[in-house]
Amino acid sequence: MADQSLPDARTSVEDPAAPTAPAPLAAPAGGGVSRRALLAGAGATGVALGAAGGGAVGYAAAPEATTPLTSVGSGRAMFHGKHQPGITDPLQSRGHLVAFDLAPGAGRKEAAALLRRWSDTARRLMAGEPSAHGDTDIARDAGPSSLTVTFGFGHSFFGRTGLVKQRPVSLDPLPDFSSDQLDKARSNGDLWVQIGANDALVAFHALRAIQKDAGSAARVRWQMNGFNRSPGATAHPMTARNLMGQMDGTRNPKPSEPDFDQRIFVPASGAKDPEWMANGSYAVVRRIRMLLDDWEKLSLRAQENVIGRRKADGAPLSGGSETTEMDLEKVDAEGNLVVPIDAHARISRPDQNGGAAMLRRPFSFHDGIDADGVPDAGLLFICWQADPLRGFVPVQRKLDRGDALSRFVRHEASGLFAVPGGAAEGEYVGQRLLEG
Repeated sequence: MADQSLPDARTSVEDPAAPTAPAPLAAPAGGGVSRRALLAGAGATGVALGAAGGGAVGYAAAPEATTPLTSVGSGRAMFHGKHQPGITDPLQSRGHLVAFDLAPGAGRKEAAALLRRWSDTARRLMAGEPSAHGDTDIARDAGPSSLTVTFGFGHSFFGRTGLVKQRPVSLDPLPDFSSDQLDKARSNGDLWVQIGANDALVAFHALRAIQKDAGSAARVRWQMNGFNRSPGATAHPMTARNLMGQMDGTRNPKPSEPDFDQRIFVPASGAKDPEWMANGSYAVVRRIRMLLDDWEKLSLRAQENVIGRRKADGAPLSGGSETTEMDLEKVDAEGNLVVPIDAHARISRPDQNGGAAMLRRPFSFHDGIDADGVPDAGLLFICWQADPLRGFVPVQRKLDRGDALSRFVRHEASGLFAVPGGAAEGEYVGQRLLEG
C-alpha cells in the first residue's frame, strides 16, 4: 500500500489560523482517519497508514489528498494554567452545564478521587485525545474544537466533605429576588461542570465522559444544553446575539482593562477568601426563560426602548456605534429621555451600580415547544466575578426593581459556584482544597 502524506505543521492543531477545509476527511468504507492519529500525525512529512500482516495499527486513506483539520477543529484551549479554562475564552457554539450531588456516603476522599479523574479526562479531551477508559468514539476524527471543561463547588459541597471551615463567605446563598420562579430541582448542586466547544459532538463527548467518570461517587442533579452562533458565521467577529435578536455582552469587561483581574478573579492573597480560591472566580448560573411570543409582538421601536440600544448594530439610542458611551441625559425634541429610565442597558450599567461588574459568558437554549405552542427557550446566563455580592447581586437587585425587560423574562433556575484557580502541571482542579 502506498504511503499517504499527512498535513504539515502549518495546519496542525496548534495553529488556530489553519485554512477552512472545503470537504470533510475522506476514507473508504470500513476505514477512517482516527482523531488520535490525525492529531498526532499533524506535522509529519510522511506516515505509512498501512502495514503488511496487520503488525501495525493503521487506517486506509482514500486515493485523493487527505483534507486537513479546519480552523474550527484545530482550535485548542489549555487545561493547565493560572485560571481554569472556559472563563475568558471566546464564546463557543455549543455548551453543556451539569450539576452533580455526591452520592450518599461519599465524602472528601471520594470527591478528591473524582476531581482527579475529571481533571485527567478534561486535560486529555481538550488536547484532542480520547479519554483514558472506555472512550465512546463520539468525537472520533474531530480536533479539539476549542473544548473547555470548567469545575466548581456549590455551597452544599463543603458540608458533605467536612470542609465547612474552608467554605468561602462569598459562596453564601444568593438573596431572593421578586422576579424569581425557581425550580429547586434544577438549581444549585454540590459540584458544577461547564463544557463548551465549537463542535456539538466534541461537546457531547466531553459531557458523556464526565458523566461516566462520576461513577458511584456522584449523581447528576440537573443538566442543561446551550448554543451560540458558530465561529465564521458572520463576515467579521461581532458581539453575540441572543434569542430576542439583541446583541448580548456589549459592555463586558475586557482582559485589556487594568482592573479586569481585580473584578473577575480572586486575588492570590486576601482576607476574605480562603487560599485555595486564589486566582479562581465565582460563577452565577441562571436559566432565564424568554417570553418570546410577548416579546415578538412589540414593534422594533418598542423593543429598542426596552433594551436602550438599536437592534441592528447594538449602538445606544443616544447615538454612535456599539462601543459609544451611552448618554444617559440626552433628550429628544419633546424633552423625553432618549434612553428610557427603565431601559435594561441603563439600569445594568456598572456606573449605575456602584461600579459592579461581571463577565457575561452565556449560552442560548431551546428545550422544545409546549403543548400550547410556546417555545421553552431563553438564556443560560453565566457570569463571572471576584465577588458575587459586589458583582451579580447589586445589579440583579436593581433590575428586580424596575427593569423594562423583566416583563419578558422569567428566572427559572439558579446556582452559585466557587470555581478555584487553574491546575498546575501534575495537579488536579481543587487539589489545594481537598488535600490542603
